[in-house]
Amino acid sequence: MSSQEFARARRPEQKQQRRDTILAAARGLALEQGANRVTLGSVAEVVGLAKSNVIRYFSTREEIFLVLAAEGWQQWQDAVTERLEAGDDAVGALAGTLVELPLFCDLLSVTATVLEHNISLEAARTFKHTALGTIHALAAQVSRSLPELTENEGRDLVTTATALAGMLYPVATPPPVLIELYDREPELAAARPPLLPTLHRTLAALAAGLPTLR
Repeated sequence: MSSQEFARARRPEQKQQRRDTILAAARGLALEQGANRVTLGSVAEVVGLAKSNVIRYFSTREEIFLVLAAEGWQQWQDAVTERLEAGDDAVGALAGTLVELPLFCDLLSVTATVLEHNISLEAARTFKHTALGTIHALAAQVSRSLPELTENEGRDLVTTATALAGMLYPVATPPPVLIELYDREPELAAARPPLLPTLHRTLAALAAGLPTLR
C-alpha cells in the first residue's frame, strides 16, 4: 500500500491498519536503535506520514511505546505460562522469558522515567490495567509452581523480576563506546553484569528468602 493510499484511510479497518503500521514502525526502530532514541518524526518517516497524521492515532511518542510495553507484558505472561505448563521451574521461567524479550526489557527500563510521562489519562489507565493484570495472573501461577510462596510473595517475585530486568538490561547491553572500552580494559567489564545469570541468581535468592520474612 502506498503512503498516499494509506493517508486516505477512512474505514475502521483501514484506521486499524494504520495504527498497526505505526506500532510496527516504532517496534522496528526501537529494536534497531533502542526506544529512547526513536522520535515521533522518525516513526512518521518510516510509515510515510506527516507527524500530524501520526498524532491522530497516538498523541505522543510515549503513548506509542506505552502500547508496545503493554504488548510486552502480555507476551511475557504468555511465554511464562507456556514454560510453567511445560514443567519449567518458576524462577527459570521468569528470568529466561524476560531475556528472550529484549524490546520489553528496554521498555521496562524507561517506563517510569519516560513512558509514563506526557500521556493521556486513558493511555495510563489502559497500560496500568494490562501490567497489573499480568502481575496478578503470574503471581497466582508462580505460587502454584512454588508452593512455599504465598500468592503475595509470588507477586513480589514477579514485580522484582521486571524491575530488575529494567535496571539490568541497559547495563548488560551497553552502547558501542562502552563495548570498546571493555574490550580494551577488561578489568572494567565487571560493570557489565551478564543479564540472564544475574537475573536468575537474584530471583532465586529472593524466592528462597521471602518465606523467612513472614
